[in-house]
Amino acid sequence: MKSFLGCVAIAAGMLLNTFSHGEIMVVVHPSNAALFDKSAIQRIFLGKTRAFPGGEEALPISLRETSVASADFTRSVLAKTPKQLKSYWAKMVFTGKGTPPKQMDSSKQIIDLVSNNPNFIGFVKAGTDNGGVKVVGRF
Repeated sequence: MKSFLGCVAIAAGMLLNTFSHGEIMVVVHPSNAALFDKSAIQRIFLGKTRAFPGGEEALPISLRETSVASADFTRSVLAKTPKQLKSYWAKMVFTGKGTPPKQMDSSKQIIDLVSNNPNFIGFVKAGTDNGGVKVVGRF
């Protein structure tokens, strides 16, 4: 009986951990008039396109892969686990087909870069002060 209750407690903890992560916001410069859907965001962050839907150059920036927000983005938007994404980029770099997004240490750094450059696209944890940027997706 104790082992059953232990398993239930572990499963409940895992379930709570799954839902405890916050929402992620994808942000661009306010002048970016392109229309974004999840597929367009995936293509940019996976290096499958180097342009926004409107045709302008797109430069994706990311939070460090060790951050909770980065793992949430990878799972909910890119439909990969962090390990799968790391393997994906290793293959892309090795074959010369792409380079992963530049990684930043904080959401504030991403907001600062995006607000000052119309070519950047990034993601931050919801609730981050997003003054100076436009939110194009919430996941």
